[in-house]
Amino acid sequence: MAVFSGHKVKLFSLNSNRPLAEEISKECGIPLSQCDVKRFADGEIGLNIEETVRGHHVFVVQSTQSPVNENIMELLIMIDALKRASAKHINVIMPYYGYSRQDRKAASRQPISAKLVANLLQVAGATRVIAMDLHAAQIQGFFDIPIDNFVAMPILVQFFKDLLGDEKVVIVSPDHGGAVRAREMGNALHAPIAIIDKRRPRVNEVEIMGIVGDVSGRVAIIIDDIVDTAGTIGSAADALKAAGAKEVYAACTHPVFSHPAIERINASSIRQLICTNTIHLSEDKQSDKVLQLSVAPLLAQGIMNIIHDKPLSRLFEYNGS
Repeated sequence: MAVFSGHKVKLFSLNSNRPLAEEISKECGIPLSQCDVKRFADGEIGLNIEETVRGHHVFVVQSTQSPVNENIMELLIMIDALKRASAKHINVIMPYYGYSRQDRKAASRQPISAKLVANLLQVAGATRVIAMDLHAAQIQGFFDIPIDNFVAMPILVQFFKDLLGDEKVVIVSPDHGGAVRAREMGNALHAPIAIIDKRRPRVNEVEIMGIVGDVSGRVAIIIDDIVDTAGTIGSAADALKAAGAKEVYAACTHPVFSHPAIERINASSIRQLICTNTIHLSEDKQSDKVLQLSVAPLLAQGIMNIIHDKPLSRLFEYNGS
C-alpha cells in the first residue's frame, strides 16, 4: 500500500500485461499488491484478493487483447471482487480496449460491442477507465463514468524526431479514415502527408489502388492505431517503395499482431515497425523489425495526477520543438 495526500492507494495487475504493470509500479512508486487468479477445471475464473482494499483508491492494470474474452472476464471478476471488498474507487487501466473496432453498426442486425463492454465495466463496479488511443473517440461517450483516453502520439513523434533528425519525411495514412491521425503527426514533425487508396475485395485482403501525395525521395512513416494481421501496412510499404520512398517505417499504438502479422512484417519493405507496450508480445509475436516503446511513464504520471486531483490534459500534448 502507498499513501498520497491522505489517500490509501493500491495497484494490481491481472494476467494480460504484467510486465507493463511492473514498469508502472516502478515509475510511480506504488508496489504491486497481491491477487491470486486461478482457473477451475471447467475453465471458470477464480480470484482472491490477498490484501485489504477497504477505503482504498485501487488501480487495476489489464489490457484486453487475445484471448480477448478471457481477459475481459478476468477484469470484470476483479472489479466485482473489489467492489464487494469495499474499495473506495476502482480505476481500470485498460491500455488496449478490446472490441473497440465494433463501435457502430456497419450493417443491419450487427451489435455495438464496444458499447456492451462499456456497460459491463460500469455494471461490474468500475468508477473510472483509463485507456490508450481508443480506436474511435466516440467510445468515450459510451460511458457514464470518467474515462481518460491517453495518446501515444507524443511518444512516437519524439522517437522519430530523434531517429530521423533533418531527413525529408512524409507521414502516410494507410486509409482515408486515418488522415486526421497522419495530419497530427505531420504537423508535429513539420512533414507533408500522403494517403493510401485501398480496397478490400475480401475479408483480411487488401488491394492498393494508388497513393495520394508525393513520397518520392522521402522517408515514409505509415501511422495507424492498430496493426492486426499487417496486411494493410505490408502492402502499403511495398507500394511506397515502388513509388520511390527512400525508406519505409511503420508506427502504431497497439500491436495486436494476429497471425500471419509477423511473417508479413518480416517479408515486407518495412525497415522497422515502432509500437508501444500496451499489449505484451509473446515470443512468437516478436521480430527484429519490431521495436516497442513504453507507455509506463505516461500511465504512471496519469495515476499520480488522478490521486492528487491534477489535470491530465498536459500529458496528451507534444512539447518538442
